[in-house]
Amino acid sequence: MSKFWSSIVTRTEPYIPGEQINDPSIIKLNTNENPYPPSDSVENAIKDELGGNLKRYPSPTVDSLRETIAENYHVGKESIFVGNGSDEILGFSFMAFFEPGKTIRFPNISYSFYPVYAKLFNIPFDEVNVNSDFSLDPSAFFESDGGVIFPNPNAPTGILLSLSAVESIIVQNRNQVVIIDEAYIDFARETAVPLVAKYPNLLVIQTTSKSRSLAGLRVGYAIGHPDLIEGLNRIKNSFNSYTLDRLAIVGANAALLDKSYYEAITRKIIQTREWISKELTQLGFHVLPSQANFVFASHKKVTAINLYTLLKQNGILVRHFNQEPIDNYLRITIGSNTEMKLFMERLKRILRKNTHL
Repeated sequence: MSKFWSSIVTRTEPYIPGEQINDPSIIKLNTNENPYPPSDSVENAIKDELGGNLKRYPSPTVDSLRETIAENYHVGKESIFVGNGSDEILGFSFMAFFEPGKTIRFPNISYSFYPVYAKLFNIPFDEVNVNSDFSLDPSAFFESDGGVIFPNPNAPTGILLSLSAVESIIVQNRNQVVIIDEAYIDFARETAVPLVAKYPNLLVIQTTSKSRSLAGLRVGYAIGHPDLIEGLNRIKNSFNSYTLDRLAIVGANAALLDKSYYEAITRKIIQTREWISKELTQLGFHVLPSQANFVFASHKKVTAINLYTLLKQNGILVRHFNQEPIDNYLRITIGSNTEMKLFMERLKRILRKNTHL
């Protein structure tokens, strides 16, 4: 600890991302990246932008991309905010809508960036216990003093809360902002975006990192009432008016326009997810009902930390969380069919050596 640190730095406990090992032989199933490349239109758009445009600042209002997002979701452009990945938008949202001194709520098993932001911005929080099956109890989020935030599908469990349950939380918090973090929603049944027209206290945050294969470009967006969007803009413009670079803007725009390509690869990931869930169950795993691009699984005989270590030794990275009550679960990203077949082969070999299977 440095004597030069501010009190903000001292109280901060930074988020720890998944391992990034620069080894092409490693099968990375630990950071929920899309195993399939972006569409050709994304690469072409970026190449075109590389002409003479990089000497100019990008648009601070990013109107073209906001218009494309608005058209995709059938809302007005004034209901769209874009930022440097959904994580940045989450950070802006904590500043824009959650008040120091008023306690917010989020699940105790959830995206681990939420407590990081809460401590950073000095916002008190209650971590609501999930049910024994890791599902959320909507009533536990009713009448929050400071607001509510949760992922849907949840991370790292992958469990989806129904739209009617989501709506009940919004209705029971009419004087606070409810933020739905929909990073994985394209792999699920239904989004909360249609509820934005009914509820001015709802903000839905999505990303291009998962279903649209653009984790490397860092583009996220929020959909909400224009008053909420103006709040986000006020925070953004107090930090950096140019949060998205030119290549990210045109790449994300091209991806959002190429609906058929992304619908096709999303279907492939969902099919692989369902196949791998059945395979893991047959091997003695308890697999939670995922609606994301990953599965969350626990084996009845081999501990998660041992499996994590053995898989890593066999060239496969998965995610282990050293946190009760999920410390005996692994989060396994859905890779390509080829990657998942290799994963299953090596996993079966590991289990044969360490159990009586």
